[in-house]
Amino acid sequence: MASRTAPFAPFEFMIAWRYLRARRAEGGVSVMTWISLIGITLGVMALIATLAVRAGFRAEFVDTILGANAHVTVYAPRSVDEYGVLQNTWRDYDAATERIREVPGVTRAAPVVYGQVMATLGDRATVAEVYGITLDDLRTIPRIGGEDAEAIGEIGDFDRGIAIGSGIARQLGLSVGDMVKLISPSGAKTAFGTSPRVNAYDVVYIFTAGRWDIDRTRVYMPLPEAQSYFNREEQVDQIEVHVEDPEGVDDITPEIIAAAGEGSFVWTWRDSSGAFLSALDIEDDVMFVILSILVLIAAMNITSGLIMLVKNKGRDIGILRTMGLTEGSVLRVFFLCGAFTGVIGTILGLILGCLIAVYIDQIMSFVNWMTGGNAWDPSIRGLYRLPAKLQAWDVVKAVGLSLSLSFVVTIFPARRAARMNPVEALRYE
Repeated sequence: MASRTAPFAPFEFMIAWRYLRARRAEGGVSVMTWISLIGITLGVMALIATLAVRAGFRAEFVDTILGANAHVTVYAPRSVDEYGVLQNTWRDYDAATERIREVPGVTRAAPVVYGQVMATLGDRATVAEVYGITLDDLRTIPRIGGEDAEAIGEIGDFDRGIAIGSGIARQLGLSVGDMVKLISPSGAKTAFGTSPRVNAYDVVYIFTAGRWDIDRTRVYMPLPEAQSYFNREEQVDQIEVHVEDPEGVDDITPEIIAAAGEGSFVWTWRDSSGAFLSALDIEDDVMFVILSILVLIAAMNITSGLIMLVKNKGRDIGILRTMGLTEGSVLRVFFLCGAFTGVIGTILGLILGCLIAVYIDQIMSFVNWMTGGNAWDPSIRGLYRLPAKLQAWDVVKAVGLSLSLSFVVTIFPARRAARMNPVEALRYE
């Protein structure tokens, strides 16, 4: 009667490793092992690299939105002036701003005048969005006036000029010290109607927010000048609010509305970008499922290789069984054969996937060079580069999936080897 041995004894690892080593007479087994190994490596590499890029893209997208844009925009209650014109501007904006600043969780609140203009220099023109804001409030905007700002010019000179995005500067050929003309259709009111307003301003500050559509359209103007330019005497259009926890902005919104006053309403960053973020989440899930199928297909090659290995090792199995190996020992030997392939392939895929995530900028630079610079267009994607962010949970998911599939697919051929009758295996030997 066969004696029982401790599970996964050292000799079982030794036999499994010897079976995996190639021999000329068993070239088919060796080829299938290499195919399985390469398949799992590429599958895990693609899964980790894709998850890292998706996580980086989401983080970069959210960071640029939260960095240069308000987390919450508060609008005044609607009212009708003495001429019967619908008004939607703040008159007591200083008091409302102070009340909002006192809300727990609010880190910044700033009154803003907003308008759209045509910016021109010579025969060049582009559409721009003008934000009227004070110098102190401009300094507190991340990526624009904060310590992390990437800009040229002196922000302290803002009160005697305007700040523009680097995209507008490139479009119009502007640099610090140049004068740009701004044209607004809502100008001075006359007996013959409203005439366009045309003013020229010195460019004193050029910023790069890191998001193409912001750099390409945004202009900051001193608040008093913006109030005069857009006919907002002692009024503002909105109050921009930043909160401590942007992801939980929905929880703090009711308190902000209460502080702003009855009839006011808000627009959060989730309202403007929530649909896109939801699409990213769905795309992440779909991408994970698709790449998981690729890993499963690669893992199925382990089954094919083990079935061939079992057929080639039928005589060895019969000898081992007659020498006293139990069915469990034989099962574990062939399970280890498949597990070795899965573990080695997963480790190699993990290393390659992490390297791609870490050196994604260099890789994209090479791809851009090979394609003539058209592989990544910021005007389409809104970001200047392809970001990647390695997250421990994504790596654990990829590694866990690969190892689980590799272990599961080895069970059938291993059970087949364990149940092989030693007498039948040795009958024709």
